[in-house]
Amino acid sequence: MRFLSEINSPADLRQLKVEDLQEVADEVRQFIIDTCSRIGGHTGASLGAVELAVAMHYVFDTPNDKLVWDVGHQAYAHKILTGRRDQLHTIKQPGGLSGFLRRDESEYDTFGAGHASTSISAALGMAVARDAKNEDFHVCAMIGDSSLQGGMAMEAVNQAGHLKSRMIVILNDNGMSIAPAVGSLSGYLGRIKEAQSYQHLKEEIGDALGSVPGIGGSLRRAAKSLKDAIAAAVLPGALVNELGFKYIGYVDGHDVPMLVRALEEAKKIDDGPVIVHALTTKGKGFPNPEKNYYAYHATGPFDPKTGLPYKSSKAAAPTYTQVFGDTMCELMESDERIVALTAAMPDGTGIDKVLEKFPKRSFDVGIAEQHAVTFCAGMACEGLKPVAAIYSTFLQRAFDQVIHDVCLQDLNVTIAMDRAGIVGADGPTHHGLLDIAYLRGYPNIVLMAPKDEAELRDMVLTAIEHPGPAAIRYPRGNGFGVDISARPKTIPIGEAELLREGNDGVILAYGAMVNAAVEAAEKLAASGIAVSVINARFVKPLDAKMILEHAGNTGLVVTVEDAYLAGGFGSAVLELLEENGITEQVKVVRMGVPDEIVPHGDPKQLLAQYGLDADGIADRVTRTLDGMRPKNLERNRIRAVK
Repeated sequence: MRFLSEINSPADLRQLKVEDLQEVADEVRQFIIDTCSRIGGHTGASLGAVELAVAMHYVFDTPNDKLVWDVGHQAYAHKILTGRRDQLHTIKQPGGLSGFLRRDESEYDTFGAGHASTSISAALGMAVARDAKNEDFHVCAMIGDSSLQGGMAMEAVNQAGHLKSRMIVILNDNGMSIAPAVGSLSGYLGRIKEAQSYQHLKEEIGDALGSVPGIGGSLRRAAKSLKDAIAAAVLPGALVNELGFKYIGYVDGHDVPMLVRALEEAKKIDDGPVIVHALTTKGKGFPNPEKNYYAYHATGPFDPKTGLPYKSSKAAAPTYTQVFGDTMCELMESDERIVALTAAMPDGTGIDKVLEKFPKRSFDVGIAEQHAVTFCAGMACEGLKPVAAIYSTFLQRAFDQVIHDVCLQDLNVTIAMDRAGIVGADGPTHHGLLDIAYLRGYPNIVLMAPKDEAELRDMVLTAIEHPGPAAIRYPRGNGFGVDISARPKTIPIGEAELLREGNDGVILAYGAMVNAAVEAAEKLAASGIAVSVINARFVKPLDAKMILEHAGNTGLVVTVEDAYLAGGFGSAVLELLEENGITEQVKVVRMGVPDEIVPHGDPKQLLAQYGLDADGIADRVTRTLDGMRPKNLERNRIRAVK
């Protein structure tokens, strides 16, 4: 590395000549490929933004000037240039760098970013604060074309154009999010590109008028209104101006000197916000990216020569995501009223299969979770059976719509929440730990979680056939390899499943925790402790009869969930016991995720850290029974007398 090995901060980068920057970008790109080929990561997402990162840190006086990145998975080059080059091999690894932006990781990470469409709002807030304190620095938001489609981003554009605050927005336009970008805004950006011949003609006319001796300035000013009128009629970029932004573009997002010139021009504009429109190629430099744009967005380890993933030596069970997608295709084949949609995550949710097989009955709405949910509500009003596949963490963005537009109206909308629980390397912004608590508090909705991939198939059908709102949560990753050949069947709403009987206590497990609970019971049995295990299946409604019966018979209830304890499954069980007046007779132990931020890391290790594996559950039951022993002896004495 001719340059990169000597760049330990943006200040070092700014010592170089402009003509050296393209080589710097090439070295950064190769460094990302070499690193991600060994450990995986958001490879394609970051490769497309390399030149943008180099140009921004060269032009702006970071960290005094504020760079606000959207999402964060495109910021590997930013991390490399800001003193984290030698730690990049730890990215998304336990104890290593975050895969996204974190304020507590670096002073150059001005705003935490894991979800999309936030950068313009945050940057505008910084610009307004700067002006209120009479300070002087630049604020620059970097946002992708698909993130710009998000409602929050458009709200921020509207406010920024109104306030006329001095700020810069760089639009990273690659026609993609994880999948190809969708929607009319994407088409609008395409028309801007096609209209550049007019833009160049307008500039040439202005230059020609301005060169007329003596009266050139007057002619140019007189022609301005005519040119603006023509622009409004034929130039799509005029919409940007109407929103209160100056427009610079488009520029080649992989030409560093050109980017530097554009950003220097943007810095000179001091009477309002400006958009710099850069065209980039997602995954630039990645071997064979055209084969699968889903696959190279985020990769595992791969062969750096071919870009192909290394094959595992053993066959793995299908993932919950794959099972969900296949089940949707199967059910849609026999019921034309079922429709499916996702919010810019077709591959991550399994809807890619549905989009291919049922293109007229499936939709990718882009990064627009709020719209997705209300769109489903509208279809349900007319008798369709919509299923929205959205990550648990992303559904948080549509909380209001779930409540007001679906639950309040008691509409037949199914929400399939992929990535529920601890998801692993993507960390705090992506863990799905809140959905139980934020959904179970409102009437009408049914909430369920499968113990394995076969039960997921049954629950998809159950949710669709239920006449009101229903939500299913299931984890990221592979299933258990159980037989899934049987046709899906409905499960009676609110009916739990007794998996094991015992008199010393009962373990109530929800969703992904069921198998760990069964294994824990087997370990306990080996030491002479007999506990019942119940697969709750539903957190709303609970199977009150089964839970109360086993609670009363054993005197010990242990609830297990891979979610935050506050307001979760265990809380629901406690409320049930309290409502039935037996809390004084029953010891309740709630096992789940405590009130703290869960870092990124290996899911199995994180679950073990919180005691949410078989060993942890067995140990907690044993210790609890040891503490209850005097009470148990008295209970047994009373039973003997009776």
